[in-house]
Amino acid sequence: MKKLWPEIKSRWKIILLAIVPLITAASIIAYTVRHQAIVLEQQQQEIIKETYLASKDSELKNYIALARRSIAHLYDSGRTDAAAMEEAKTILAKLDYGEDGYFFIYDYEGNSLVHARQWNLVGTNQWEIRDTNGKLVIQDLINRARHGGGFEDYVWKKPSSHNVEPKRAYVIALPKWGWMLGTGVYLDDIDRALEKVNSQVRDNINDTTFWIVFIAFLVIILIILLSLAINIRADTQLKLLAQRIVNAQEEERARIARDLHDGVMNMLAGIKFMIEAILIRLSNNDQSTSIHMTLEDLPTKLKDTLAELRRIVRDLHPIALDLGLKVAIEQLSLNMEDADIAAEFSTHGEVDQVSTEAKIALYRVAQEALNNVKQCAHSEHVSVKLEGDSKRVKLTIEDDGVGFNVNRIKRDPDRGFGIRNMQERVEAIGGKLIITSSSQGTTVTATIPCH
Repeated sequence: MKKLWPEIKSRWKIILLAIVPLITAASIIAYTVRHQAIVLEQQQQEIIKETYLASKDSELKNYIALARRSIAHLYDSGRTDAAAMEEAKTILAKLDYGEDGYFFIYDYEGNSLVHARQWNLVGTNQWEIRDTNGKLVIQDLINRARHGGGFEDYVWKKPSSHNVEPKRAYVIALPKWGWMLGTGVYLDDIDRALEKVNSQVRDNINDTTFWIVFIAFLVIILIILLSLAINIRADTQLKLLAQRIVNAQEEERARIARDLHDGVMNMLAGIKFMIEAILIRLSNNDQSTSIHMTLEDLPTKLKDTLAELRRIVRDLHPIALDLGLKVAIEQLSLNMEDADIAAEFSTHGEVDQVSTEAKIALYRVAQEALNNVKQCAHSEHVSVKLEGDSKRVKLTIEDDGVGFNVNRIKRDPDRGFGIRNMQERVEAIGGKLIITSSSQGTTVTATIPCH
Protein backbone atom coordinates (compact mmCIF):
# COMPACT_ATOMS: atom_id res chain seq x y z
CA MET A 1 0.00 0.00 0.00
CA LYS A 2 2.84 2.39 0.86
CA LYS A 3 4.40 1.72 -2.54
CA LEU A 4 1.08 2.08 -4.37
CA TRP A 5 -0.09 5.31 -2.68
CA PRO A 6 2.56 7.65 -4.17
CA GLU A 7 1.70 6.37 -7.65
CA ILE A 8 -1.96 7.37 -7.34
CA LYS A 9 -2.81 10.71 -8.93
CA SER A 10 -3.69 13.57 -6.61
CA ARG A 11 -7.28 13.80 -7.84
CA TRP A 12 -7.89 10.13 -6.96
CA LYS A 13 -6.20 10.58 -3.59
CA ILE A 14 -8.68 13.35 -2.81
CA ILE A 15 -11.59 11.20 -3.97
CA LEU A 16 -10.38 8.23 -1.89
CA LEU A 17 -9.92 10.43 1.17
CA ALA A 18 -13.53 11.55 0.77
CA ILE A 19 -15.01 8.13 -0.07
CA VAL A 20 -13.24 5.87 2.45
CA PRO A 21 -14.58 7.73 5.55
CA LEU A 22 -18.03 7.79 3.96
CA ILE A 23 -17.99 4.03 3.31
CA THR A 24 -16.73 3.42 6.84
CA ALA A 25 -19.42 5.65 8.35
CA ALA A 26 -22.14 4.06 6.20
CA SER A 27 -20.98 0.56 7.22
CA ILE A 28 -20.98 1.48 10.90
CA ILE A 29 -24.41 3.08 10.59
CA ALA A 30 -25.81 0.07 8.71
CA TYR A 31 -24.38 -2.37 11.26
CA THR A 32 -25.63 -0.28 14.20
CA VAL A 33 -29.09 0.09 12.70
CA ARG A 34 -29.29 -3.62 11.93
CA HIS A 35 -28.06 -4.63 15.38
CA GLN A 36 -30.44 -2.26 17.14
CA ALA A 37 -33.31 -3.44 14.95
CA ILE A 38 -32.61 -7.07 15.88
CA VAL A 39 -32.51 -6.17 19.58
CA LEU A 40 -35.77 -4.26 19.21
CA GLU A 41 -37.27 -7.23 17.37
CA GLN A 42 -36.45 -9.51 20.27
CA GLN A 43 -37.83 -7.02 22.78
CA GLN A 44 -40.95 -6.61 20.66
CA GLN A 45 -41.44 -10.37 20.57
CA GLU A 46 -41.29 -10.58 24.33
CA ILE A 47 -43.74 -7.69 24.74
CA ILE A 48 -46.15 -9.17 22.19
CA LYS A 49 -45.94 -12.60 23.78
CA GLU A 50 -46.48 -11.24 27.28
CA THR A 51 -49.39 -9.08 26.11
CA TYR A 52 -50.95 -11.96 24.21
CA LEU A 53 -50.63 -14.35 27.14
CA ALA A 54 -52.03 -11.75 29.52
CA SER A 55 -55.07 -11.27 27.30
CA LYS A 56 -55.55 -15.05 26.97
CA ASP A 57 -55.18 -15.52 30.71
CA SER A 58 -57.89 -12.97 31.28
CA GLU A 59 -60.11 -14.70 28.73
CA LEU A 60 -59.60 -18.10 30.33
CA LYS A 61 -60.51 -16.80 33.75
CA ASN A 62 -63.66 -15.26 32.31
CA TYR A 63 -64.58 -18.51 30.56
CA ILE A 64 -64.12 -20.53 33.77
CA ALA A 65 -66.14 -17.98 35.71
CA LEU A 66 -68.89 -18.31 33.08
CA ALA A 67 -68.81 -22.09 33.31
CA ARG A 68 -68.87 -21.93 37.11
CA ARG A 69 -71.92 -19.69 37.05
CA SER A 70 -73.70 -21.97 34.57
CA ILE A 71 -73.70 -24.81 37.15
CA ALA A 72 -73.83 -22.67 40.27
CA HIS A 73 -77.52 -23.50 40.88
CA LEU A 74 -76.55 -27.14 41.15
CA TYR A 75 -73.16 -26.96 42.84
CA ASP A 76 -74.00 -24.25 45.35
CA SER A 77 -77.26 -25.98 46.30
CA GLY A 78 -75.27 -28.54 48.25
CA ARG A 79 -76.47 -31.45 46.19
CA THR A 80 -73.97 -34.28 45.64
CA ASP A 81 -76.30 -36.76 44.03
CA ALA A 82 -75.61 -38.33 40.66
CA ALA A 83 -78.53 -36.56 38.98
CA ALA A 84 -77.17 -33.12 39.87
CA MET A 85 -73.70 -34.06 38.72
CA GLU A 86 -75.01 -35.52 35.45
CA GLU A 87 -77.00 -32.36 34.77
CA ALA A 88 -73.88 -30.28 35.39
CA LYS A 89 -71.89 -32.43 32.94
CA THR A 90 -74.55 -31.96 30.29
CA ILE A 91 -74.48 -28.16 30.71
CA LEU A 92 -70.69 -27.95 30.55
CA ALA A 93 -70.46 -30.31 27.57
CA LYS A 94 -72.62 -27.95 25.56
CA LEU A 95 -70.56 -24.87 26.41
CA ASP A 96 -67.93 -23.90 23.85
CA TYR A 97 -66.35 -20.80 22.28
CA GLY A 98 -64.74 -20.61 18.94
CA GLU A 99 -63.57 -23.53 16.86
CA ASP A 100 -61.23 -24.97 19.47
CA GLY A 101 -62.66 -23.57 22.69
CA TYR A 102 -64.22 -26.15 25.06
CA PHE A 103 -64.40 -27.22 28.71
CA PHE A 104 -63.15 -30.43 30.28
CA ILE A 105 -63.76 -32.15 33.64
CA TYR A 106 -61.67 -34.75 35.38
CA ASP A 107 -62.17 -36.28 38.79
CA TYR A 108 -59.30 -36.36 41.24
CA GLU A 109 -58.34 -39.87 40.08
CA GLY A 110 -57.75 -38.74 36.52
CA ASN A 111 -60.96 -40.07 34.96
CA SER A 112 -62.29 -37.99 32.06
CA LEU A 113 -65.88 -36.91 32.79
CA VAL A 114 -66.46 -34.22 30.13
CA HIS A 115 -64.59 -33.41 26.92
CA ALA A 116 -66.64 -31.58 24.31
CA ARG A 117 -64.20 -32.20 21.44
CA GLN A 118 -62.71 -35.58 22.22
CA TRP A 119 -65.65 -37.74 23.33
CA ASN A 120 -63.56 -40.88 23.02
CA LEU A 121 -61.66 -39.83 26.15
CA VAL A 122 -64.79 -39.62 28.31
CA GLY A 123 -64.93 -42.54 30.76
CA THR A 124 -61.22 -43.35 30.40
CA ASN A 125 -58.48 -42.78 32.97
CA GLN A 126 -55.83 -40.32 31.82
CA TRP A 127 -53.78 -40.19 35.03
CA GLU A 128 -50.58 -41.46 33.42
CA ILE A 129 -50.91 -39.71 30.09
CA ARG A 130 -47.89 -37.62 29.01
CA ASP A 131 -47.49 -35.03 26.29
CA THR A 132 -44.70 -35.07 23.72
CA ASN A 133 -42.42 -33.28 26.20
CA GLY A 134 -42.95 -35.99 28.84
CA LYS A 135 -45.20 -33.84 31.02
CA LEU A 136 -47.85 -35.67 33.12
CA VAL A 137 -50.62 -33.43 31.88
CA ILE A 138 -53.68 -34.62 33.84
CA GLN A 139 -51.77 -35.05 37.12
CA ASP A 140 -50.35 -31.52 36.85
CA LEU A 141 -53.75 -30.06 36.01
CA ILE A 142 -55.41 -31.78 38.96
CA ASN A 143 -52.64 -30.75 41.35
CA ARG A 144 -52.86 -27.15 40.15
CA ALA A 145 -56.64 -27.13 40.66
CA ARG A 146 -56.46 -28.68 44.16
CA HIS A 147 -53.87 -26.07 45.20
CA GLY A 148 -56.04 -23.06 44.50
CA GLY A 149 -56.26 -23.24 40.73
CA GLY A 150 -54.16 -21.59 38.07
CA PHE A 151 -52.48 -21.95 34.70
CA GLU A 152 -50.64 -24.89 33.16
CA ASP A 153 -48.77 -25.09 29.84
CA TYR A 154 -48.51 -28.32 27.84
CA VAL A 155 -48.99 -29.68 24.32
CA TRP A 156 -52.24 -31.25 23.19
CA LYS A 157 -53.98 -32.28 19.98
CA LYS A 158 -55.82 -29.37 18.43
CA PRO A 159 -59.31 -30.44 17.30
CA SER A 160 -59.51 -28.27 14.19
CA SER A 161 -56.15 -29.31 12.74
CA HIS A 162 -55.54 -32.62 14.54
CA ASN A 163 -51.97 -31.41 15.10
CA VAL A 164 -50.25 -31.37 18.46
CA GLU A 165 -49.87 -27.72 19.45
CA PRO A 166 -48.79 -25.82 22.58
CA LYS A 167 -51.72 -25.12 24.87
CA ARG A 168 -52.34 -23.03 27.99
CA ALA A 169 -55.10 -24.12 30.37
CA TYR A 170 -56.76 -22.58 33.40
CA VAL A 171 -58.22 -24.97 35.97
CA ILE A 172 -60.13 -24.74 39.26
CA ALA A 173 -61.30 -27.38 41.74
CA LEU A 174 -64.90 -28.28 42.60
CA PRO A 175 -64.03 -30.04 45.87
CA LYS A 176 -67.61 -30.92 46.86
CA TRP A 177 -67.87 -33.15 43.83
CA GLY A 178 -64.14 -34.03 43.60
CA TRP A 179 -63.84 -32.47 40.16
CA MET A 180 -61.25 -30.45 38.27
CA LEU A 181 -62.90 -27.98 35.84
CA GLY A 182 -60.75 -26.40 33.12
CA THR A 183 -60.50 -24.86 29.71
CA GLY A 184 -57.60 -23.74 27.52
CA VAL A 185 -56.40 -21.98 24.42
CA TYR A 186 -53.92 -23.15 21.84
CA LEU A 187 -50.85 -20.97 21.48
CA ASP A 188 -49.99 -21.67 17.85
CA ASP A 189 -51.82 -18.42 17.03
CA ILE A 190 -49.26 -16.43 18.96
CA ASP A 191 -46.44 -18.24 17.16
CA ARG A 192 -47.97 -17.27 13.82
CA ALA A 193 -48.45 -13.70 15.00
CA LEU A 194 -44.83 -13.49 16.19
CA GLU A 195 -43.58 -14.98 12.94
CA LYS A 196 -45.56 -12.39 11.01
CA VAL A 197 -44.12 -9.59 13.14
CA ASN A 198 -40.62 -11.05 12.73
CA SER A 199 -41.09 -11.20 8.97
CA GLN A 200 -42.20 -7.56 8.88
CA VAL A 201 -39.30 -6.48 11.10
CA ARG A 202 -36.80 -8.39 8.96
CA ASP A 203 -38.25 -6.76 5.85
CA ASN A 204 -37.94 -3.34 7.51
CA ILE A 205 -34.35 -4.09 8.53
CA ASN A 206 -33.47 -5.21 5.01
CA ASP A 207 -35.21 -2.16 3.51
CA THR A 208 -33.39 0.19 5.89
CA THR A 209 -30.05 -1.46 5.16
CA PHE A 210 -30.73 -1.29 1.42
CA TRP A 211 -31.56 2.42 1.55
CA ILE A 212 -28.48 3.18 3.65
CA VAL A 213 -26.28 1.36 1.15
CA PHE A 214 -28.14 2.89 -1.80
CA ILE A 215 -27.86 6.45 -0.47
CA ALA A 216 -24.19 5.91 0.37
CA PHE A 217 -23.64 4.60 -3.17
CA LEU A 218 -25.37 7.64 -4.66
CA VAL A 219 -23.31 9.98 -2.47
CA ILE A 220 -20.12 8.18 -3.51
CA ILE A 221 -21.05 8.50 -7.19
CA LEU A 222 -21.92 12.17 -6.63
CA ILE A 223 -18.60 12.81 -4.87
CA ILE A 224 -16.71 11.13 -7.70
CA LEU A 225 -18.55 13.11 -10.37
CA LEU A 226 -18.19 16.41 -8.51
CA SER A 227 -14.52 15.73 -7.81
CA LEU A 228 -13.89 14.91 -11.45
CA ALA A 229 -15.79 18.00 -12.56
CA ILE A 230 -13.89 20.20 -10.11
CA ASN A 231 -10.58 18.64 -11.10
CA ILE A 232 -11.33 19.05 -14.79
CA ARG A 233 -12.30 22.67 -14.24
CA ALA A 234 -9.24 23.26 -12.04
CA ASP A 235 -6.98 21.61 -14.61
CA THR A 236 -8.50 23.74 -17.34
CA GLN A 237 -8.03 26.91 -15.31
CA LEU A 238 -4.45 25.95 -14.43
CA LYS A 239 -3.70 25.27 -18.07
CA LEU A 240 -5.21 28.58 -19.09
CA LEU A 241 -3.27 30.36 -16.36
CA ALA A 242 -0.06 28.64 -17.37
CA GLN A 243 -0.71 29.61 -20.96
CA ARG A 244 -1.39 33.18 -19.93
CA ILE A 245 1.89 33.27 -18.02
CA VAL A 246 3.75 31.90 -21.01
CA ASN A 247 2.02 34.39 -23.28
CA ALA A 248 2.80 37.18 -20.84
CA GLN A 249 6.43 36.20 -20.76
CA GLU A 250 6.56 36.10 -24.53
CA GLU A 251 4.76 39.41 -24.84
CA GLU A 252 7.07 40.99 -22.28
CA ARG A 253 10.11 39.65 -24.10
CA ALA A 254 8.75 40.93 -27.39
CA ARG A 255 8.05 44.36 -25.88
CA ILE A 256 11.57 44.56 -24.44
CA ALA A 257 12.98 43.52 -27.79
CA ARG A 258 10.92 46.17 -29.58
CA ASP A 259 11.87 48.84 -27.06
CA LEU A 260 15.54 48.00 -27.31
CA HIS A 261 15.41 47.74 -31.09
CA ASP A 262 13.29 50.77 -31.82
CA GLY A 263 14.61 52.97 -29.07
CA VAL A 264 18.00 52.28 -27.57
CA MET A 265 19.49 50.53 -30.57
CA ASN A 266 18.50 53.29 -32.96
CA MET A 267 19.88 55.91 -30.58
CA LEU A 268 23.12 54.04 -30.19
CA ALA A 269 23.27 53.59 -33.96
CA GLY A 270 22.84 57.34 -34.38
CA ILE A 271 25.67 58.00 -31.93
CA LYS A 272 27.79 55.51 -33.84
CA PHE A 273 27.12 57.29 -37.12
CA MET A 274 27.91 60.66 -35.56
CA ILE A 275 31.19 59.38 -34.21
CA GLU A 276 32.00 57.89 -37.61
CA ALA A 277 31.21 61.21 -39.23
CA ILE A 278 33.58 62.97 -36.83
CA LEU A 279 36.30 60.54 -37.68
CA ILE A 280 35.70 61.06 -41.39
CA ARG A 281 35.80 64.82 -41.00
CA LEU A 282 38.94 64.64 -38.93
CA SER A 283 40.49 62.54 -41.59
CA ASN A 284 39.42 65.10 -44.23
CA ASN A 285 40.64 68.03 -42.12
CA ASP A 286 37.19 69.71 -42.04
CA GLN A 287 36.77 72.88 -40.08
CA SER A 288 36.80 72.39 -36.29
CA THR A 289 33.56 74.38 -35.95
CA SER A 290 31.56 71.72 -37.73
CA ILE A 291 33.20 69.00 -35.62
CA HIS A 292 32.41 70.93 -32.46
CA MET A 293 28.74 71.25 -33.35
CA THR A 294 28.51 67.54 -34.02
CA LEU A 295 30.17 66.70 -30.72
CA GLU A 296 27.74 68.96 -28.87
CA ASP A 297 24.83 66.76 -30.00
CA LEU A 298 26.42 63.62 -28.52
CA PRO A 299 25.57 64.36 -24.83
CA THR A 300 21.97 64.98 -25.77
CA LYS A 301 21.75 61.72 -27.65
CA LEU A 302 23.40 59.84 -24.82
CA LYS A 303 21.07 61.49 -22.32
CA ASP A 304 18.04 60.39 -24.31
CA THR A 305 19.50 56.90 -24.58
CA LEU A 306 20.00 56.67 -20.84
CA ALA A 307 16.46 57.93 -20.20
CA GLU A 308 15.08 55.25 -22.50
CA LEU A 309 17.15 52.60 -20.74
CA ARG A 310 15.87 53.82 -17.37
CA ARG A 311 12.28 53.58 -18.62
CA ILE A 312 12.78 50.02 -19.81
CA VAL A 313 14.42 49.04 -16.54
CA ARG A 314 11.64 50.78 -14.59
CA ASP A 315 9.00 48.85 -16.48
CA LEU A 316 10.79 45.58 -15.85
CA HIS A 317 11.39 46.24 -12.16
CA PRO A 318 9.80 49.12 -10.20
CA ILE A 319 12.94 50.44 -8.53
CA ALA A 320 10.94 53.41 -7.26
CA LEU A 321 9.15 51.07 -4.87
CA ASP A 322 12.30 50.99 -2.80
CA LEU A 323 11.40 54.57 -1.87
CA GLY A 324 7.83 53.64 -0.97
CA LEU A 325 4.50 52.92 -2.63
CA LYS A 326 3.47 56.58 -2.55
CA VAL A 327 6.60 57.76 -4.34
CA ALA A 328 6.43 54.98 -6.95
CA ILE A 329 2.81 55.59 -7.94
CA GLU A 330 3.29 59.35 -7.84
CA GLN A 331 6.14 58.93 -10.34
CA LEU A 332 3.82 56.93 -12.62
CA SER A 333 1.29 59.76 -12.41
CA LEU A 334 3.90 62.38 -13.31
CA ASN A 335 4.93 60.34 -16.37
CA MET A 336 1.42 60.87 -17.79
CA GLU A 337 2.45 64.40 -18.73
CA ASP A 338 4.66 62.88 -21.43
CA ALA A 339 1.41 61.83 -23.18
CA ASP A 340 -0.14 65.30 -22.70
CA ILE A 341 -2.57 63.95 -20.11
CA ALA A 342 -3.10 66.01 -16.97
CA ALA A 343 -2.59 63.80 -13.93
CA GLU A 344 -3.73 64.54 -10.40
CA PHE A 345 -2.20 62.45 -7.61
CA SER A 346 -3.41 62.45 -3.99
CA THR A 347 -2.81 60.27 -0.97
CA HIS A 348 -4.47 59.91 2.39
CA GLY A 349 -3.45 57.89 5.44
CA GLU A 350 -0.67 55.33 5.83
CA VAL A 351 -0.14 53.40 2.60
CA ASP A 352 3.22 51.70 3.11
CA GLN A 353 2.21 49.23 5.84
CA VAL A 354 1.28 46.50 3.34
CA SER A 355 3.59 43.67 2.27
CA THR A 356 6.10 43.91 -0.57
CA GLU A 357 3.89 41.65 -2.68
CA ALA A 358 0.94 43.99 -2.12
CA LYS A 359 3.03 47.04 -3.07
CA ILE A 360 4.15 45.37 -6.30
CA ALA A 361 0.58 44.34 -7.11
CA LEU A 362 -0.75 47.89 -6.57
CA TYR A 363 2.13 49.32 -8.59
CA ARG A 364 1.44 46.95 -11.49
CA VAL A 365 -2.27 47.76 -11.36
CA ALA A 366 -1.48 51.48 -11.53
CA GLN A 367 1.06 50.89 -14.30
CA GLU A 368 -1.37 48.83 -16.41
CA ALA A 369 -4.30 51.16 -15.81
CA LEU A 370 -2.31 54.29 -16.68
CA ASN A 371 -0.86 52.64 -19.79
CA ASN A 372 -4.42 51.83 -20.86
CA VAL A 373 -5.34 55.48 -20.33
CA LYS A 374 -2.43 56.53 -22.55
CA GLN A 375 -3.14 54.05 -25.33
CA CYS A 376 -6.91 53.61 -25.47
CA ALA A 377 -8.89 56.02 -23.35
CA HIS A 378 -8.42 59.26 -25.37
CA SER A 379 -8.48 60.96 -22.01
CA GLU A 380 -7.44 64.51 -21.12
CA HIS A 381 -7.37 64.08 -17.37
CA VAL A 382 -6.69 61.24 -14.94
CA SER A 383 -6.96 61.14 -11.16
CA VAL A 384 -4.85 58.78 -9.05
CA LYS A 385 -5.85 58.40 -5.41
CA LEU A 386 -4.03 56.26 -2.82
CA GLU A 387 -5.71 55.71 0.57
CA GLY A 388 -4.70 53.61 3.54
CA ASP A 389 -5.67 52.75 7.11
CA SER A 390 -4.98 49.98 9.60
CA LYS A 391 -7.11 47.45 7.66
CA ARG A 392 -6.48 48.02 3.97
CA VAL A 393 -4.92 50.12 1.21
CA LYS A 394 -7.07 51.28 -1.72
CA LEU A 395 -5.90 52.55 -5.09
CA THR A 396 -8.41 54.41 -7.27
CA ILE A 397 -7.68 55.57 -10.84
CA GLU A 398 -10.31 57.61 -12.72
CA ASP A 399 -10.12 59.01 -16.23
CA ASP A 400 -12.50 60.99 -18.43
CA GLY A 401 -11.96 58.90 -21.55
CA VAL A 402 -14.34 57.13 -23.90
CA GLY A 403 -14.68 54.01 -21.77
CA PHE A 404 -15.18 50.40 -22.87
CA ASN A 405 -17.34 47.30 -22.30
CA VAL A 406 -15.69 45.65 -19.29
CA ASN A 407 -17.44 42.26 -19.52
CA ARG A 408 -16.80 41.88 -23.24
CA ILE A 409 -13.13 42.73 -22.85
CA LYS A 410 -12.78 40.26 -19.96
CA ARG A 411 -14.24 37.48 -22.09
CA ASP A 412 -12.09 38.28 -25.10
CA PRO A 413 -8.96 36.08 -24.88
CA ASP A 414 -7.11 38.34 -27.32
CA ARG A 415 -7.84 41.68 -25.63
CA GLY A 416 -8.52 41.15 -21.93
CA PHE A 417 -5.11 40.01 -20.79
CA GLY A 418 -4.25 43.26 -19.01
CA ILE A 419 -7.47 43.27 -16.99
CA ARG A 420 -7.14 39.58 -16.13
CA ASN A 421 -3.53 40.10 -15.14
CA MET A 422 -4.50 42.94 -12.77
CA GLN A 423 -7.33 40.90 -11.27
CA GLU A 424 -5.20 37.79 -10.76
CA ARG A 425 -2.44 39.84 -9.14
CA VAL A 426 -4.83 41.46 -6.68
CA GLU A 427 -6.85 38.32 -5.88
CA ALA A 428 -3.68 36.26 -5.40
CA ILE A 429 -2.92 38.26 -2.24
CA GLY A 430 -6.50 38.37 -0.97
CA GLY A 431 -7.52 41.67 -2.52
CA LYS A 432 -10.36 42.81 -4.74
CA LEU A 433 -10.35 44.61 -8.08
CA ILE A 434 -13.39 46.51 -9.38
CA ILE A 435 -13.52 48.09 -12.84
CA THR A 436 -16.44 50.22 -13.99
CA SER A 437 -16.60 51.99 -17.32
CA SER A 438 -18.99 54.12 -19.34
CA SER A 439 -18.86 56.73 -22.06
CA GLN A 440 -17.93 59.33 -19.39
CA GLY A 441 -14.80 57.46 -18.31
CA THR A 442 -13.35 54.50 -16.47
CA THR A 443 -12.67 53.82 -12.79
CA VAL A 444 -10.27 51.15 -11.58
CA THR A 445 -10.31 50.38 -7.82
CA ALA A 446 -7.92 47.92 -6.19
CA THR A 447 -8.31 47.16 -2.48
CA ILE A 448 -5.78 45.01 -0.62
CA PRO A 449 -5.93 44.07 3.09
CA CYS A 450 -2.99 44.95 5.26
CA HIS A 451 -2.79 41.50 6.83
